[in-house]
Amino acid sequence: MDARQGIRRGAGVGVLAVAVVVALVGFGARPTASGGSTRGKIVVVAAENEYGNLALQIGGKYVVVDSIESNPNTDPHTYEVSPGVAQAVSSAQVVIQNGVGYDDFMTKIESASPNKKRYVIDVQHLLGLPDSTPNPHLWYNPITMPAVADKLAADFSSIDPAHSANFKGNAATFITSLHPWLEMIAKFKATYPNTPVATTEPVADYMLEAAGTRNMTPFTLQADIMNGVDPSPQDVTTQENLFSQHKVKVFVYNQQVTDSLTQSFITDAHNADIPVIGVYETMPVPGYNYQSWMLAEVTALEKAVADHVSTTRL
Repeated sequence: MDARQGIRRGAGVGVLAVAVVVALVGFGARPTASGGSTRGKIVVVAAENEYGNLALQIGGKYVVVDSIESNPNTDPHTYEVSPGVAQAVSSAQVVIQNGVGYDDFMTKIESASPNKKRYVIDVQHLLGLPDSTPNPHLWYNPITMPAVADKLAADFSSIDPAHSANFKGNAATFITSLHPWLEMIAKFKATYPNTPVATTEPVADYMLEAAGTRNMTPFTLQADIMNGVDPSPQDVTTQENLFSQHKVKVFVYNQQVTDSLTQSFITDAHNADIPVIGVYETMPVPGYNYQSWMLAEVTALEKAVADHVSTTRL
């Protein structure tokens, strides 16, 4: 979902978010959506659970984290703000959001409940990306999470200086723990250079690019599906030809967001004996942290190319 989809996604939640926050003023609401104990801990709210998982890894026992979007069985694009979420964001000491129009509801809530002491990590701004960035799925980019980890450590240290060494050490440990993922990406790129792939949405495009693949699907089709717009007949035909003419070795689709068109592409891929991979927008839970999730996605890619194995669900 890009900034254009943020308009579609945010249209129904912005007014609700503002109204909810205003309605809650003065009610002494609890600070976290999950109701976890916050005594003596830094209260963190993350728009997406991949960022929430990272915050927990950096903060450890000194933080309590709520992740708003955390259900891998739902479409993240259809998220609607609840009173508990609005309340949690308004009370958080640290907020993490993706930006690039992906989670505009967060900005609306923050604007409705201004707090000069609240630390807001907008990953788009942290990475210096323009609003016109076409692919908002920043967590699949290998450069993203190390930058967020360091920023979290710095912000946590500002709030709780006594445990600064712990936060910074955890950030260093996290960055080191990404090495198996990065090494597997590099190995795939060297072993299977320029592997042609097809996709539905640009969910994993940053990782596919890092792995040296060639995405043969027109980006206009990817953007249309991502934004809930019917792709042009020409783009659909181009995509279908990728399968029927065996121009790609792997088909990657958004496992959380499917419709009749996506299903037809999956059928086309299976009929052409092309392995299919289902990738996720939010981190699958339970059983995964960010590192193991990313490693599992690259493992699925390697198995598809090397062993002709489909992985539609982690």
